[in-house]
Amino acid sequence: MQYSILGSLEEIRASDWNALVHPDNPFARHEFLVAMERHGAVGERFGWYPQYLIARRGGQLVGAIPMYLKDNSYGELVFDWAWADAYHRSGKDYYPKLVVAIPYTPVTGQRVLARSDAHHEDITRGLIDAALAHARQLGVSSLHWLFTDEFDTRQFQQHPEFMLRLGCQFHWHNQGYADFDDYLAVFTSAKRKKIRQERRRVREQNITLEVLHGDEVSDEQWDVYHRFYTDTFDRKSGYPTFSKPFFKEIARTLPRNVVLVLASHDGQYVAGAFNMRGSQSLYGRHWGCSADFHSLHFEACYYQGLEYCIEQGLKRFEPGAQGEHKIARGFLPVKTFSAHWIADPQFSQAIGQFLAHETGGMQEYIDELAEHSPFRQ
Repeated sequence: MQYSILGSLEEIRASDWNALVHPDNPFARHEFLVAMERHGAVGERFGWYPQYLIARRGGQLVGAIPMYLKDNSYGELVFDWAWADAYHRSGKDYYPKLVVAIPYTPVTGQRVLARSDAHHEDITRGLIDAALAHARQLGVSSLHWLFTDEFDTRQFQQHPEFMLRLGCQFHWHNQGYADFDDYLAVFTSAKRKKIRQERRRVREQNITLEVLHGDEVSDEQWDVYHRFYTDTFDRKSGYPTFSKPFFKEIARTLPRNVVLVLASHDGQYVAGAFNMRGSQSLYGRHWGCSADFHSLHFEACYYQGLEYCIEQGLKRFEPGAQGEHKIARGFLPVKTFSAHWIADPQFSQAIGQFLAHETGGMQEYIDELAEHSPFRQ
């Protein structure tokens, strides 16, 4: 196996890269990752420096890892600011570090892209070890794999140099519902009544909603949505990393993976929710609005997505990180995982102890939340 590091996905054919990507994983596709490069979401401005690790056998691409050299922890959504602070207080440098992730995207999925054949597991292990060797060669403080899927998580469970970290999100699973009313039929009476009230309040405010795929969104509609997107970050003192040309590019290159919900009030757009879909799942990503309307966030970000999943026969809906309020709407707690290698032995031991304590608390939190399911027993 021959390993090499690429500074840009422009150096590799999209068809070769995408052949390694699961069809339910739109964020790992060449089109999505390269659009972030072209439009400045990764690179010097935000401190995500591409270090794509690829594996070739007999000249053929058989594996790859979306890896980045980082000089900060922004946009990762697995929070290690306290670890960085501890390094700083001890006189050591936590940055740079290496991160295997989809930038700004807290979605569980493939992090080791490998050919699906008899050598799949060998390729995966080889790439993990090659990434570790690259981390040592660069002299970084650490190597982190964020939101790993079930297969990759098992590899890290068996690897002696990585520590697992447990997290929690709220996901919806389709039980073969015929329509939204069929879905509501499995709720307790009180929870079902609450959702119907919220949806009615949206209609009573003379708000209409439309769901569009990428190739159905006009330039003017992207202009409107991007204004909502940036306004949300401005209000929260964040950074709107995705430019308007980025959204327009992936709408062109991934037209049926992009799902945009737009809300209108008296003929004027007032809110929008951006989603991506794979072969089996819908992923809610960004929301913005120009005015406050009762229950509109729930309608645009959750109920429209749920109806879309039911109509399209999708199995899952991941509406984004955090948010215990999602439970009442049928999004139940699920475990998420990340894996971490820390170069310094003393810090590795200390972080390992922290993770052991944190894992116990997180498991109790997940168990407690699961008791608040809105569904009839």
